[in-house]
Amino acid sequence: MKTLAIISPSNNSYSETFIRAHKLLPFNIKFYYGGWLPNHLEGNNTGLLNFSILQRIRIKWDKSFSVSEHAFGFSLKKQKIDCVLAEYGPTACGCLKVVETLNIPMVVHFHGFDARRKVTIEEYSECYKKIFMYAYRIIAVSKQMKQDLIELGCSADKIIVSVCGPNRQFFEIRPDYLSRQFAAVGRFTHKKAPHLTIQAFNKVAKKMSSLKLVMAGDGELLDACKNLAEQLGLSEMIEFTGVLTPDEIKTLFSSSAAFVQHSLVAESGDSEGTPVAVLEAQAAALPVISTFHAGIPDVVIDNETGLLVKENDVEAMSNNMLRIISEQGLAEKLGIAGRERVKENFTLEMHLKTLGQVINDAIIH
Repeated sequence: MKTLAIISPSNNSYSETFIRAHKLLPFNIKFYYGGWLPNHLEGNNTGLLNFSILQRIRIKWDKSFSVSEHAFGFSLKKQKIDCVLAEYGPTACGCLKVVETLNIPMVVHFHGFDARRKVTIEEYSECYKKIFMYAYRIIAVSKQMKQDLIELGCSADKIIVSVCGPNRQFFEIRPDYLSRQFAAVGRFTHKKAPHLTIQAFNKVAKKMSSLKLVMAGDGELLDACKNLAEQLGLSEMIEFTGVLTPDEIKTLFSSSAAFVQHSLVAESGDSEGTPVAVLEAQAAALPVISTFHAGIPDVVIDNETGLLVKENDVEAMSNNMLRIISEQGLAEKLGIAGRERVKENFTLEMHLKTLGQVINDAIIH
């Protein structure tokens, strides 16, 4: 079995379910983490900066690499890595010099901010051009991201669009379409605009009683959103749960009538890829109320599997939330259609098969 190094800036971040899913790829997986240039290998408690005498001599003699680059290179050779899968563009930049010197094929998986955030593009644009030249393939998670990468200088024929699908357990969920509860799951960040979801919910709450919005996750905007809910008099109607486990999310989806998320392009330029939570909600047969943003309209068809509005259109989002609650049968109709669409086009197995084939091709190329 070939050995694949997955390189990630962090280890098991709760929001990075798509990276954890890649550990299911059919290879001997070596998971590296700890910054754009990793300093840890999963299962190795001593870290990479633990050198033999011969390695120390090599580091002292060869000044063309930093100590961290030497450590990473020593580990790649020791583990006999056949291919590198770099999660995020900056990770590929951090690893490129070592990987290229060792002549190891590399596949780079972009996820969202790394293809859109202004400061990231300014910092890494020149390195991205080198990555686009060296990498065997570039993985994008939406049609919009593919276009973004082309504009950054990547050849279109190098880009593979593949959406990381939901865990199959979400297909087992049976939502409560008669519920008056909305579910929102995701980090409290500017690109997910949780404050706009709250504002939309506030408009619905003024027209209907006994409604509830459950918002799961953590992030820099959480306290501001709690304050907003209190100022609007919604403290009893909005529950902030913090980070939930997959089983807790399944329970939340089972007791909800719809999933809501008002994604938009942040002032920083940051935007979504294709949110996994949106796919999980559709797999759970929940209608998705969201925005025409990034990869969302790739997977949510407006008025067929969900209801989409333009970014920042709080009034329209509010109207869609009202429709889900008031129009009999609408939530179930959209939810079931969404589940079927995900089953046919966006399963995790499909994504892993595509990515696995790309990696195999890179190894034998």
